[in-house]
Amino acid sequence: MSRVICLIEGDGIGHEVIPAGRRLLEATGLGWRFVEAEAGWGAFERHGVALPEATVAAVEGADATLFGAVSSPLSPVEGYRSPIVALRRHLDLYANLRPIASQPIPDSRPGIDMLIVRENSEGLYSGIERCDDDRAVTERVITRRASERIARRALELAARRRKHLTVVHKANVLRATCGLFREAAFAVAEEYPHVEVEEQLVDAVAMRLITAPEQYDVIVTTNLFGDILSDEAAALVGGLGLAPSGNMGDHHALFEPVHGSAPDIAGKGIANPLATFGAVAMLLDYLDEPLWAQRVRAAIHAVLVEGPHTPDLGGDAATDRVTDACIERMRETR
Repeated sequence: MSRVICLIEGDGIGHEVIPAGRRLLEATGLGWRFVEAEAGWGAFERHGVALPEATVAAVEGADATLFGAVSSPLSPVEGYRSPIVALRRHLDLYANLRPIASQPIPDSRPGIDMLIVRENSEGLYSGIERCDDDRAVTERVITRRASERIARRALELAARRRKHLTVVHKANVLRATCGLFREAAFAVAEEYPHVEVEEQLVDAVAMRLITAPEQYDVIVTTNLFGDILSDEAAALVGGLGLAPSGNMGDHHALFEPVHGSAPDIAGKGIANPLATFGAVAMLLDYLDEPLWAQRVRAAIHAVLVEGPHTPDLGGDAATDRVTDACIERMRETR
């Protein structure tokens, strides 16, 4: 079946890893069509908007999107809004999926295989903020509808894995917001009696990810907690250079590496493309190509074992060389 994939390079090393991801997809021979769109700080400088309307239309018209990275200023810039947050909100990409699995490299802890499911549409990222002289307020919005649907997505995923779900919250302090999230999650869990459901406080999970990460299967939590915990967990298995993610809704999906735009190495041709290739594998699964997804993951595994490696993994290989190696090994697994 012919598919349309939207490619958004964004900023920094997005200009290097997204073309590598395209090469990998083209090497499958699936014959999919690609459309390119722009977003990020560079787009803002060129057009005055970080997320042009043409980009939104391209994403809406595609079967899936592969997104690179954006550079966002730390200080407020009039008119600039994060394009990835805007896309998540506009397309209702309410579930952020972050697989965390042990890798065959020295810096990875063994025995880890978890999936962090992060509510992606509200919480402290609701965008409702105000300032008054020396006082700033950000509203944490938690709704029953959003909590129920992210819990249902997590439970469905847990049912396909090891049938264990950990609900992560801070309801002992954030009684209204986390209290509602917890209540909604456990109400939905009653529909899944075959899944074992436990709960843990977010600070306890932050510690246990370091001391006993092997105990986790699927974790579901709110937006900010999920953002922090997933980056922490990625450090256990090789870092952000190997970490893919998927932003999923009921009608659209966007996949991206989570390493950011890495301006310190942008343009040098040494960016690690493996996180993007992991995102490509997630995209292939989403578009009902599980065999190709498996081949991509096998190729990533082989390159991690045998090389070549980019500098962040202790090697000296360029992005293109790692991409060539992954394509070669993917073809060998046919």
